[in-house]
Amino acid sequence: MKSSVLTRYRVMAYVTAVMLLVLCACMVAKYGFGVGKDVTFMVSQAHGVLYIIYLIFAFDLGSKARWSFGKLLWILLSGTIPTAAFFVERKVVREVQPLLVDTEPAPVKA
Repeated sequence: MKSSVLTRYRVMAYVTAVMLLVLCACMVAKYGFGVGKDVTFMVSQAHGVLYIIYLIFAFDLGSKARWSFGKLLWILLSGTIPTAAFFVERKVVREVQPLLVDTEPAPVKA
């Protein structure tokens, strides 16, 4: 597997996790203090689109790493639980790192 597959997943895992935390803060502001209705709407829409991209990249990584359905489901759902994606991403990287193929050609010996 190419390292770009893992890199795409990692970027989207972090972006999704950060956007979910921002969305949680917006929800507290909206429902707790009655402010930020428009900001909450924009952040929720952005998080939704980014989460769909996260799902695509996580599914791509999972299919290439040949994960079981249960494991793939847990990783897909981690984008919906605040802070879970940070921890799941670290575990996924440790697990997938040995599966990466070195794409640089070996030096030619004369």
